[in-house]
Amino acid sequence: MIPAAAPAPSVRRLLLQRRIRWIVAATITYNVLEAVIALAAGRAASSSALIGFGLDSIVEVLSAAAVAWQFAGPDPHRREKVALKVIAISFFGLAAFVTVDALRSLLGAADPDHSPVGIALAAVSVVIMPVLSWFERRTGRELGSASAIADSKQTLICSYLSAAVLLGLVANSLLGWAWADAVAALVIAVFALREGLEAWRGDACKQPVSALVGESEGGESCC
Repeated sequence: MIPAAAPAPSVRRLLLQRRIRWIVAATITYNVLEAVIALAAGRAASSSALIGFGLDSIVEVLSAAAVAWQFAGPDPHRREKVALKVIAISFFGLAAFVTVDALRSLLGAADPDHSPVGIALAAVSVVIMPVLSWFERRTGRELGSASAIADSKQTLICSYLSAAVLLGLVANSLLGWAWADAVAALVIAVFALREGLEAWRGDACKQPVSALVGESEGGESCC
């Protein structure tokens, strides 16, 4: 019995591109809602951590929008480098803002109040964001898209920031440790800077497209 032929690589590639668009749309939608809630809760509680969290969500929307723009065209590969530059800039912006905001908190410029809404939002984000990041990274690797992989790292960093904000808000509410999230944020800022440099150089994906999508043709780089 002759085995059924495998789907043409081009068909699989179109499916993966469509999946990337859906993931990016879900990421943008969630981050817009997250930004609105975090900024409102941060203003109500005078919490620089929550305000920074909301602004970080806007940065994540910018990164996801860059990938959405790339895959909206007929030939996403041609837009890869531009999308990577936008993602890198969003990483740098995130690192700069988180650093400044963390230093302000450590120097006593912010004294946030208890925020149940902020705690609930950060807890939900800790669950949702890693799932979106994993799904996009897995799809991006199979597709051979450096920008999708870089955007998935951006989403993962946002989940780390969510965890830091959650710990900071809980520690502030229970123990009065207003500095806790600021220290964690500085660690995240260093990681964001490193990922931004990788995206700028196009190092988010080092494997050839043929290895990623299972083709036998030669070693075209995905970046």
